[in-house]
Amino acid sequence: MSSESTSAKSEQQHAKGARRSKRGAGGAIAEVKPAGGGGGGGRGLEMAGAVTRDLSDEDQAGPKRDETIMISARNVGKRYDIYEKPADRLKQALFLHRKTLSTPFWAVRGVDLDVRRGEAVGILGRNGAGKSTLLQVLAGILRPSEGRVQRSGRVAALLELGSGFNADFTGRENVFMNASILGIPKREMLERFDDVASFADIGDFIDRPVKTYSSGMRARLAFAVNIAVQPDVLIVDEILSVGDMGFKSKCMARLRKMRDDGLTMLYVSHSAEQVRGICDRGLVLAQGKSLYTGTSADAVKHYLSLVKEETTRRVIEEEKRLGEARSRSADDGGSERVGIGHVRVEQVDVLDERGEPTRAVHFGDTMRIAITVRCIEPVGEGLSVSFVVRDAVGVDLMGTTTFDERATLPVLGAGETATVELEFECRLRRGPFGVSAAVHRVRERDYSDNLLLDQVDGSAAFRVIRDVDRPVHYKFHQPVNVRVTDAPGEQADG
Repeated sequence: MSSESTSAKSEQQHAKGARRSKRGAGGAIAEVKPAGGGGGGGRGLEMAGAVTRDLSDEDQAGPKRDETIMISARNVGKRYDIYEKPADRLKQALFLHRKTLSTPFWAVRGVDLDVRRGEAVGILGRNGAGKSTLLQVLAGILRPSEGRVQRSGRVAALLELGSGFNADFTGRENVFMNASILGIPKREMLERFDDVASFADIGDFIDRPVKTYSSGMRARLAFAVNIAVQPDVLIVDEILSVGDMGFKSKCMARLRKMRDDGLTMLYVSHSAEQVRGICDRGLVLAQGKSLYTGTSADAVKHYLSLVKEETTRRVIEEEKRLGEARSRSADDGGSERVGIGHVRVEQVDVLDERGEPTRAVHFGDTMRIAITVRCIEPVGEGLSVSFVVRDAVGVDLMGTTTFDERATLPVLGAGETATVELEFECRLRRGPFGVSAAVHRVRERDYSDNLLLDQVDGSAAFRVIRDVDRPVHYKFHQPVNVRVTDAPGEQADG
């Protein structure tokens, strides 16, 4: 654990000790932070370093690899000239030395990469990061605007779906055409054709025009052809995003076997699990530049952190606009806010374990819902603050109240505020979630005297990012103890 993490945790523990907190049987922590009149919620109710290393410098565990460099890229960049109007392109050609009418756009710039024989490198990045452009440059399809690329051996590329196929040719004809392009003699391809047809598994469609194929059938045939030519380097760009689950599993198994047999591979995918499962190293791209290179596990962590930061920033910007609209509708007596209004929910924030605002959390993270309430007219003892987390279709998933957690809120005078932080471990599946907050006055354990003071639905939102080591297949994960009984050998507890 880093010193920064240790320091952050120490500060968190110190802060908790300075506040009054009580933990109920449910496991959530309710922290109450009273403030003087006008002191809390001045913002009103709101919706609420990269490390760059060259791959060749990374040490690898396990058996020593062949150090032969199959692909080498140095300071590679690809520039496109963007013209405001099509006619400007012609004007630029005619008056080349007089005026520049284009705006340069660098899809990729300054990328260094060495890929050794038998190595699998995964490339990760958001849409528009430059992944596909980089692969096309490395494959020799695009010429770099700057820098140099060196390749060794036979290179096969699975890039855009159906690229390299003639739509009017049959699948069989396209197999032999692609093989000839890659330098495979027809006699040799005849010997391999049955394996191609068997792996593609498209039946009689092998003798029908490719234009009649579905996207999944095109992917099947393209993958089968490219692995059949036994390339030295295979470049795969998200082609496995189409097709059924059975075919994807078969492709992943074949890729792992080919990798173990010495295939060099460049692999682009938005699936962190696939990159971790078949790649040795990873490269993270953002806005066309290399942000991180290292082991695939570390690259995935860096990529997920990048996704979290960008998601948080985007959601906060969206919620600022939504928050303004919601505040106006609430003040006008809209349906989003109900209650007698003696005490009002003034602010709701989603916080991380350090107490910093966030809108994206990982499964397993400690998170807090911070709710600030303001007293308009005193109601005496028995204030209770609550929250509910709902999914995108409005299903209530979890929540609690300070009353149920047996945390006592202070008696508030007119104009005074109090902030409650309810802390819990995020066990929700990935996706967007909303938070509804409320404040009640309740004193009896059977809720017979419950009085709703204020309730605001959709007062905050956050997104859960999946943990690649612990997928959640249902709404949320409830920890389960596993015991294996009546099995040979020792009894195993998990």
